[in-house]
Amino acid sequence: MKVADFDFDLPPDRIAVRPAEPRESARLLRITADGLSDRTIGDLPDLLRAGDLLVVNDTKVIPARLVGRIGEGRVEVNLIHAVDDHTWECLARPGKRFRPGSTVVFGALVAHIIAKAEDGTITLSFDVAGAALMAALDRVGTMPLPPYIARKREPDDQDRTDYQTAFAERTGAVAAPTAGLHLTPTMLGRLDAMGVERVAVTLHVGAGTFLPVKVDDTDDHRMHAEWGEVSAHAAARINAARAAGKRIVALGTTALRLIESAATPAGTVAPFGAWTDIFITPGYRFRTADLLLTNFHLPQSTLFMLVSAFAGTARMKAAYAHAVAQGYRFYSYGDACLIDRVDPGS
Repeated sequence: MKVADFDFDLPPDRIAVRPAEPRESARLLRITADGLSDRTIGDLPDLLRAGDLLVVNDTKVIPARLVGRIGEGRVEVNLIHAVDDHTWECLARPGKRFRPGSTVVFGALVAHIIAKAEDGTITLSFDVAGAALMAALDRVGTMPLPPYIARKREPDDQDRTDYQTAFAERTGAVAAPTAGLHLTPTMLGRLDAMGVERVAVTLHVGAGTFLPVKVDDTDDHRMHAEWGEVSAHAAARINAARAAGKRIVALGTTALRLIESAATPAGTVAPFGAWTDIFITPGYRFRTADLLLTNFHLPQSTLFMLVSAFAGTARMKAAYAHAVAQGYRFYSYGDACLIDRVDPGS
């Protein structure tokens, strides 16, 4: 299908540059087969049920944006993929300054350029590894805000908490699973008290989630790969909930893509620990989640294609038109929607 089929008008001022405060005040658009309703995140306990299983992504974002120097020239890199415990593939600018054999100095952190790909991606080998490298990144790095936010302002110390979910435990993401940013410990306590269950999976979100689709037809697009894990315990929890007739609620597209990657043809979820490049477009039949809580995504993005697959393209275009008209805030720090799954043909 044509990528242009997933276009819509989005005024630039609808892209949020800071999260709502308090978080529960963020707006929430409820999207069902019967229509739309305007709510807030604070209403979430009224929209879920005791026994629902909330599947969350416990990845932790690293301070992956680094500003440094090659000689006297200022440069910037964003880490995108770990090759090993001291080597990373990176996006870099200005690209002409990065030549294999050169040294990049990020304050007290030093790296050497060992390769440069045709697409401009570079490979850096750092002088420290493992936990020492993570500690150095904490000292000299900043949070890797999406380009749609970074073009409007510089990352700052507030982003170290704002751009990290309450579930963040397993280090490895270079982008946040942003639907999870809405759920504070207070909200999680309310959901726990009413009997909403919760299980964690891990998808280390990559910078490719920000990359635009540059082809005309979805058949020609190749998704970036991201590493994920569904433990045997998590798979068993999801399968038990499904067998008991309980609803599975995916918190974000990252959790949804991962459990779909781990799903069997029979609709159960198997333990999983691998790279996934699953690309979901309309016509796909979901095997796991019944509801999806997610932020509002950008025009012609793979994530808008995914939500269109989940609930129908016409329904999602109408919902997004409503959100734009009503002043909802879009993207990583923006508002959210809670969507019922509508299978193709139903």
